[in-house]
Amino acid sequence: MFKFAKVLLAVSLVALVGACSTTSDSNKVASVDVTGQGMGYDPINDPKTIVYGKRSIYFDFDSYKVKPEYQSVIEAHAKYLRENQDKKANIVIQGNTDERGTTEYNLALGQKRSEAVKKALSLLGVNQGQLEAVSFGKEKPKAQGSNEEAWKENRRADIVYR
Repeated sequence: MFKFAKVLLAVSLVALVGACSTTSDSNKVASVDVTGQGMGYDPINDPKTIVYGKRSIYFDFDSYKVKPEYQSVIEAHAKYLRENQDKKANIVIQGNTDERGTTEYNLALGQKRSEAVKKALSLLGVNQGQLEAVSFGKEKPKAQGSNEEAWKENRRADIVYR
């Protein structure tokens, strides 16, 4: 029995000494990226950013002039495109019109709208190779109906990342 007590005491001492020599991680705080801006962060897929949420520029009737109220939207997309030029960030600007007018007229007006947004982005330093302007005319309505509310929603240029 005395031999068993010696062995038990020796094992206990080894365990006690071993426990004292290790450092505790209990006082360390885990590093967690709560901003979402760590590796792999992409504002295109972040609903909290303007680049994700605002991708349409709306126009007045029979106009292709970009309104001042959309300048911040264009600036946000320009910033993203400039900062991600090396990642091959490219967009297609899709010009659209309401249903009024001939197909030919609306295709031309839609093209002017997409070109106006393209020019605004270019003036903010976006590489021309990242931009493509196309027109859908009245063929891709966002809203259905033949009233001012639907027409207003359809007079737009959409920014589509690819």
